[in-house]
Amino acid sequence: MGERIGVYPGTFDPITLGHIDIIRRGVHLVDQLVIGVTTNPSKEPMFSLSERLAMVKREIAGLANGKIQVVEFNSLLMDFAESQNASMIIRGLRAVADFEYEFQMAGMNQQLNDDIETVFLMADVSLQPIASRLVKEIARYGGSIDKFVTPAVAADVKRHLEGEAGA
Repeated sequence: MGERIGVYPGTFDPITLGHIDIIRRGVHLVDQLVIGVTTNPSKEPMFSLSERLAMVKREIAGLANGKIQVVEFNSLLMDFAESQNASMIIRGLRAVADFEYEFQMAGMNQQLNDDIETVFLMADVSLQPIASRLVKEIARYGGSIDKFVTPAVAADVKRHLEGEAGA
């Protein structure tokens, strides 16, 4: 059996403590974890792709030396997973609503390539309500996001919002 490679895809706009929790736990399931940072046409990101890549790389620095790489992709997830020689896709779940969507996606992905398994990890109970979309909304209305992201990410969000206000 060769090296077990897992892909953890997402927009990470911004990366939250929930994402970091899934990364910390997911890296133990594989020999190599590829964090795929992607665009999503149905979402309007706060941060550019290059900003999100840099943010994710900074936030996971020091986790599992050499076992994690961060790359961008803009393709079907299964095509990306195949290009990385992945045997599994790691997805985080927060609630029942997530499960319904993720279950449907896993079924579609299995139809595209049944050699790649989807593995679901529940976020830590204290982190389950966190969603990047809600973090951005709280920040836009002046609320504190310190419980949901690292201090560096909170500063990134604040700096970005200040830039929007000045534009």
